[in-house]
Amino acid sequence: MDDLLEQLRAGLPAEALITDPDVTASYAHDMASFCEAGAPAVVVLPRTVEQVQHVMRTATALRVPVVPQGARTGLSGAANATDGCIVLSLVKMDRILEISPVDRVAVVEPGVVNAVLSRAVDEHGLYYPPDPSSWEMCTIGGNIGTASGGLCCVKYGVTAEYVLGLDVVLADGRLLSTGRRTAKGVAGYDLTRLFVGSEGSLGIVVKAVLALKPRPPRQLALAAEFADAASACDAVCRIMESGHTPSLLELMDRTTVQAVNRMANMGLPETTEALLLAAFDTPDPAADLAAVGALCTAAGATDVVPAQDAAESEMLLQARRMSLTALETVKPATMIDDVCVPRSRLGAMLAGTAEIAGKYGLTIGVCAHAGDGNTHPVVCFDPADADESRRARESFDAIMELGLALGGTITGEHGVGVLKKEWLARELGETGVEMHRGIKQAFDPLGLLNPGKVF
Repeated sequence: MDDLLEQLRAGLPAEALITDPDVTASYAHDMASFCEAGAPAVVVLPRTVEQVQHVMRTATALRVPVVPQGARTGLSGAANATDGCIVLSLVKMDRILEISPVDRVAVVEPGVVNAVLSRAVDEHGLYYPPDPSSWEMCTIGGNIGTASGGLCCVKYGVTAEYVLGLDVVLADGRLLSTGRRTAKGVAGYDLTRLFVGSEGSLGIVVKAVLALKPRPPRQLALAAEFADAASACDAVCRIMESGHTPSLLELMDRTTVQAVNRMANMGLPETTEALLLAAFDTPDPAADLAAVGALCTAAGATDVVPAQDAAESEMLLQARRMSLTALETVKPATMIDDVCVPRSRLGAMLAGTAEIAGKYGLTIGVCAHAGDGNTHPVVCFDPADADESRRARESFDAIMELGLALGGTITGEHGVGVLKKEWLARELGETGVEMHRGIKQAFDPLGLLNPGKVF
């Protein structure tokens, strides 16, 4: 420990090192339940690329594991510390280095908060679409690490589609630049895409070139009430089959709606079994909403209420953003799943989740990026109740098993981390795991980067 601190201090300012165990303990884990976390030896908060390189050279020389972190808003344990590790928190590297309206790119450091970037590019008439529900807190580096999504994915796609190039500090301290800032480019393997979603297991992102879009018109939304989830899922299928491209297509079940109302008094319709939110940011959103409203009615909607203006639309979106936080008030703890299935199987996914809730005697609220088939079943439980905790974990696994059986994936946007690494092997298969481990070996031969995660 003394040798580690001595070598770190040789290349870092004093304020970049935290050794107080009471403080370092606060960096030990992200927001996931049921994920082991160790005690870090030290927390480092670098401000420059050179400081990150020094940390990695020191770690390699002394064979000390390194756990990179952003804002720790993750939900899979990917940022959890291991005993004796260096926690490398990148939140102080928070500069927006460039915004180019001509090239339609932003160049940023990893600690930039998603919402800060979104507001900055908005001033230039531009738009950075990826918008996780934690966008007011989460960092771009964390978004890249887990390949985050958000409410807009049905039209605009996930983080991976907006990362053009990266500067990455490798395990041995070398600096690698990948990708481009041009509109096109196919030189070599796509190493940029390889790092997106790698959860800090291949290298430390220290700069990103992000693609931007022209700022769209303000979106207009509607809310459609359904007497059952199956009808709401049928409406989703009808909307997508008809060729519509909403900027948002979200679903909240009755449990979620009631939780949001209790927390924020939003006035959402509590008697509905499923509330579908749709929005368009087209030049004539009212016409698009009318067409979608008709499809919802044909699918069995009991009421369709278009927002009157952008303010009402924003209120509906805010209610959806509150869903996960609101469900945390149902019981002392939650496990948030992240299963994504083909849109055509969304109804079966929700029906199966309801059956699992009944089987295990638990409250499981579901909110979903319905247009993507990406569901977030939230298992609510009391960790002080050993039997309920056991049932919560078993139900969580049952939901992932259901998702795979329906042709889906165990994670659409939250990542694997600690929580789902056993399930990753089931999804990838033996050959897939072998190839992944070969890639990890090539980039991190000593296994120092975020050990125990993903694999």
